[in-house]
Parts: sequence; C-alpha cells; structure tokens
Amino acid sequence: MEDPSSAAILSSLKTSPPVPQTLTEKIVQQHSVGLPKDKRVKAGDYVTLSPYRCMTHDNSWPVATKFLSIGASEIYHKNQIVMTLDHDVQNKTEANLKKYRQIEEFAKRQGVAFYPAGRGIGHQIMVEEGYAWPGTLAVASDSHSNMYGGVGCLGTPIVRTDAASIWATSKTWWQIPPICKVTLTGILPKGVTGKDVIVALCGLFSKDEVLNHAIEFTGPEESMGSLAVDDRLAIANMTTEWGALSGLFPIDSTLQRWLRYKATEAALNNPLSDTKNPSQFTHQRLDELFATQLSADRGAKYAKYLHLNLSTLSPYVSGPNSVKVATPLSDLAAQNLKIDKAYLVSCTNSRASDLAAAAKVFKDAAQTNGGMIPKIADRVKFYIAAASAPEQAAAETSGDWQAMLEAGAQPLPAGCGPCIGLGTGLLEPGEVGISASNRNFKGRMGSTEAKAYLASPEVVAASALHGKIIGPGWYEQPQGWSGVVRGEGDGIREEDRMITAEEALDKVIGQLDSMVKDGEKELHGSESLATDDDQLTEVLPGFPERVEGEIVFCDADNINTDGIYPGKYTYQDDVTTEKMAEVCMSNYDSKFATTTREGDILVAGFNFGCGSSREQAATAILAKKIPLVVAGSFGNIFSRNSINNALMGVEVPKLVQRLRETFSGVKPTTSQQNITEPSRNSDSLDSPPPAPQAAPSEEKLLTRRTGWKFVWDVKRSRVNVQEGENGPKWSQRVGELPPNVQEIIARGGLEKWVKNQIEGST
Repeated sequence: MEDPSSAAILSSLKTSPPVPQTLTEKIVQQHSVGLPKDKRVKAGDYVTLSPYRCMTHDNSWPVATKFLSIGASEIYHKNQIVMTLDHDVQNKTEANLKKYRQIEEFAKRQGVAFYPAGRGIGHQIMVEEGYAWPGTLAVASDSHSNMYGGVGCLGTPIVRTDAASIWATSKTWWQIPPICKVTLTGILPKGVTGKDVIVALCGLFSKDEVLNHAIEFTGPEESMGSLAVDDRLAIANMTTEWGALSGLFPIDSTLQRWLRYKATEAALNNPLSDTKNPSQFTHQRLDELFATQLSADRGAKYAKYLHLNLSTLSPYVSGPNSVKVATPLSDLAAQNLKIDKAYLVSCTNSRASDLAAAAKVFKDAAQTNGGMIPKIADRVKFYIAAASAPEQAAAETSGDWQAMLEAGAQPLPAGCGPCIGLGTGLLEPGEVGISASNRNFKGRMGSTEAKAYLASPEVVAASALHGKIIGPGWYEQPQGWSGVVRGEGDGIREEDRMITAEEALDKVIGQLDSMVKDGEKELHGSESLATDDDQLTEVLPGFPERVEGEIVFCDADNINTDGIYPGKYTYQDDVTTEKMAEVCMSNYDSKFATTTREGDILVAGFNFGCGSSREQAATAILAKKIPLVVAGSFGNIFSRNSINNALMGVEVPKLVQRLRETFSGVKPTTSQQNITEPSRNSDSLDSPPPAPQAAPSEEKLLTRRTGWKFVWDVKRSRVNVQEGENGPKWSQRVGELPPNVQEIIARGGLEKWVKNQIEGST
C-alpha cells in the first residue's frame, strides 16, 4: 500500500510551479527574445539576447567599421549603447588621436552615451553611472565585464562582432553556461580584502572547477555583509582570471545601502531640474527595484557547489606570472623578495577606497617619521592611476592622492595603462613588479623576462615603501588557525543541515540518476561506434556536410589568445590578411607559419584560446586557411569568436590523448603539475588550466605534422580519425551544432547574418 506521506509529496511535486531557476537563469530569462510560450531557460540553452546595456571602449571604431560594413546606419536602441575611451589613453600619436576622434564623432552622430579619454575605465563608468543595473544583463567587448556582478548585474564579455550585431539589431546569441554556486561563510578578518578573496580562490581552486561557468556568490547575511561593494567588484572582476564567464553577487542589504547612498549623492549633486544629464540613481527607481528584485529560487539546481570560509583567510599574493599560483603573504614576505616597480592601477582596485587603503600605509608610517610622509624605497617606481576621474577627485578631497604623490608615486591618467601593457611604466627585462591589477601572465605588463605579482592595494603600497614584497601588518592570525577552510559543497556540516522532505526526495532522485548514468558508462563506454542508426542532423544550405584534412598538432594546453595572435597587432586596424597569416601562432611557435599548409586541421590541447577577447585569434587562423580547429577544450570567448567569424571548432579530448600517447614518447600523466606548455607560454595563464587531463611530460615539437587524417561528419555529428597511413581507425560522436549557430556559420559569420537580418527587415 502506498505511504500517504510519500504520495502527498509526489502529488505536490506533480502540481508544483515550474522548475526553479538560479539568479543567472532568471536574469537571462528577462533578456531573452523569441522564446516559445512558457519556455523557462536553463543552463545549456542557446538564446537570443537583448542586453540592457552594451559597452565598447577603444575597440569602438573597429566595431563601427563592422557595423557600417554590414549595411547598418543607425544604432537600433541608442539607450542600450555606451562608448568609453580607456585603454590607450597615454598614446598621443596622431594615429591614436585620429581613432579617438572618429569614435567620439560617431558616438555623437548616433546620439549614444560617450565618455572621453581620462574620464575613466569603461567598467568603472558602467558601475558608477548606473548602466550596470542590478537584476539586468550588461555586456561589453572586454573580458572583465564580469565586474558588473559586484552590483548584482549579470555581466559577461562579448566580442567586436557581437557588439556590431547589438548595435544593428539590439540582439546577439549566447549559450547559458553551467552555473556554480560559491557559498561564503565566516567573516572577512581585519587586514584581509576582497582582492585577497579572489586571489585565494584562483589559487586554491585552480583545476578547472569554474572554467566557462557562471558563478553565483551567496552566503549568510553576516558573511556577505563583511564584503563591501568595492570588495565585491574586485572579486567579480577577477572571476575572469578564475576562468568564469560571470561572477554574480545577490541584491542584498549591503548592495541596497550602497545604492541608496548613490541615489542620495546624485540628488545632492544632480538636481531633478537637470534633465540633460539625469542620474540613473533615484530613490523612486530603487523603490521599484527592491519591490521586485530577483533572487534564486529555492531548490534551484547548480552544476557545481564550492565553499570558502572567509574567517580562515589571510592576505594572499598571486604569482609570479600566473594567477593560478597563490601564496600567503607571510610566506612571500619571509623570502625578502625585492621589487622594482609597484602599480596601483586598473578597474580591479583603483577606487577611492583602494586609494585610501594604500595612502593609509604611508600615513601610518608618517607617525614614526616625525609626521612626515616617508618616501618609497630607493630605485622603486610606484605608479598610481584612479579607476575614474570621480574616484580620483574623491581621493584628492580626502588627501589620499596627495599623500601618495608626496611619497614619490608617479600619477597616470585614469585608464588601463600598464595593466594592459600600454604607456608609461612597463616592466623591463629582469625586473620584478607587484600590482593591484587583475592579470600577471608573462609579458602582460611589459617584458616577458620580468616577474609580476598581484596583491591588494595596501600590500602594493607597503611593498613600494619597503622595496620588497611585504604587508602593512594589519592582519593578525587567529589563535588555533590551521589553514583555509574550503572545498566542494556548501560548507554546511551534515549534522547541522535542515532539509525538507521534498529536498530529501530530490537528493535521492539525483543520486539515482547519477548511478544510472555511471552504470551506462560502465556498460557501454563513453564512446559509440559509427552505425547507420546515427541520428542525422539537418545541414543547412551553405554549411559543409564534411570537413577533412591532415592533422597538425600543437602540443600544449592553455594556448592563450596572445599566443595565437600577438597583442601588439590587436589595436592596429590596418593589418592585412597576409600579415595576419604570417603572425598567426607566432608567439606560441615562430615556425608555425612554415610548418602548416592550407586546409590543415589544427589540433591543440585543453583550454585553447583562453585569455582576452580579441577576435583576431580566430580570424588569423582563417587567414592561414585552416578551416577547423580541434581541441581537448576551448576557452569560451574563443568559441564565440570562432562562431562569429565562421571558423569551425570541435572538442575531441580522446584525439589529444592519442596524439600525446603516440608522439610524446612517454606514457601520459594526469598530474596537474606536469601539464606541458612551450617555454615562452608556460606562465601565461589568463584562464585556469583544465582539471587533470592527459598531457605529455616532456616537450617535443611545438607544431608537428602528424600524417593523421581527420574527418568531421557534420550530418552524423561524428568524427573519424585515421592514425597514419597504416595506423588504426576510430570514430566518436561529438556534440550537435544547434540551428542558430549553424546558420551563423553558414552565412559566413555573425556580420553577414546581421546583414541578412537588416536586408530582410527592409
């Protein structure tokens, strides 16, 4: 006989509301267009998005040329677009000034929001001007769009072609990534900052845990309350380096207080009578937001669960030359590591609160120096640049800016500058630098022969003062401390957990589903043989049914976009196709151009194309007349660029393993430490390396012609490999191309798809 209580639970589940959604899914739901009736989006879905805001920076002119080349003339939704000039603001050459003039004139002609050079970094402007609005989705043609998550706005990066599509149609495409819930417990100790939190997370969870995921941070009110909004912005900003596509904080009491302060400040400084420049922050608008604010549904499902106890954290430093190497400050301080340059710059940690923390180091030292601000250490150069002009003005009002200048700091205009390797103060060969910015991979801030570390503003300031990596001494280790408490799950002990009957049933069902899937893998294996019963995919006109060629193997993981297309060409808008082909992969292997041939199939390791959002990483490969890239896995932003530019890609981890087994000469290892990279790229980890994967333990040729044949049967969603002329053959199913992605590639890329949309509407 059926148990009445169980029957009641099952009955309630059958009549329960639709599947619960995460906060990420809810925000995407609100910004998706063309959804079927009653469709509730979930992770994995491909959707057509109309974001609330779209920001472009120095790349606005290349976006504009794309926009005009596809037949567009007027931006579809003018209020949707924000343009800023922030990357190369120190460059006073006529070519750069001309580009800046072109961007400003175009913005004014189109009637969109525009912020000139010196006004600030685009991401900071998006936050302080209220364009990154809580509960909405905002994008930017820059990989640090994740920062908007610090104020409850789902921020994620796009590439130039996406931006042109949004300008022309207000829309682009997006695949909702798997979502990871990160639970923060405990309270952030004195002397520990948001920068320490994210530096620690990057180092403590460094094995692909959040690669290409959307992150949602959550936790008890007291834990979240110990993270000020500026701390959250720093954490969200560097979720990019952690490998995530977004880093979203909730709309909670801490954010509400910050928003109320912004509204009050705006009311005092920008009266309602000023209709020309109305503030985004008004108390009436906040009342509406708080009355309908979004939050994750109870019972929402996440792909992964991680936890970190803030109370157990101490100050951390990342590096040298990798965000994946994170070391407690106390350990590095004991090594007496001398520095040559220090940087308090970038959108990560150059707000007024960061400048105040750095200035306090010098002000405190003045108390034991006769009241005089002490000078920075001999031979050390200390560069400071505010995240925006208003943030610098606030620091000047408080005296913090002047204190650092008095100590010997060299001011730079509000902008990206040294963080992106542009302008004054770059690292020279053999130098050691410490920065409050977000990236420290080799060559990012200057010479590839330099070493770069990342830390909080106060650690950077203390290091500049003493000439070595050291802290200000504000942190006191708690008694009985035994290490950082972190791991998988939500961090709640089972004996402390209170769950409902429905949650218990969900847990059991989930365990059963997992057991069934594991059993199927044991019985059938993870691969399938080719059969006539393969489910066929409709191949759209213009899309090839088969792609084949000889495999050229680049045996390395984490080949970043700078390795694929050198950064010095990224902002040169007149590079020819022939030049792009010549320099393709040159930072990875100078012999790549002479080794490869037209029609080759490029195969690389795991996390191929990690790093910045430069779309030339895809177009350079096309310029080399390579039609298909195969990898163990791709960086998400490279995948976007590939689809947007009609470069095809497919993930086949087994192929990478077989190539390494055959050509490395040694048995593959799964040790994370043994992942092989070329010597000039080994520390250039802009995104995390993959979880332990098969990789060779010794380096052979960087680029190898294999003699293997690769065939991608698009119709059957299957790849076929011939391992050499007389070698074994094998076949494996791969993911099916969804219709909207296939159509974009078939049209020749997103630009041509948009052009077709424009022509169709007229």
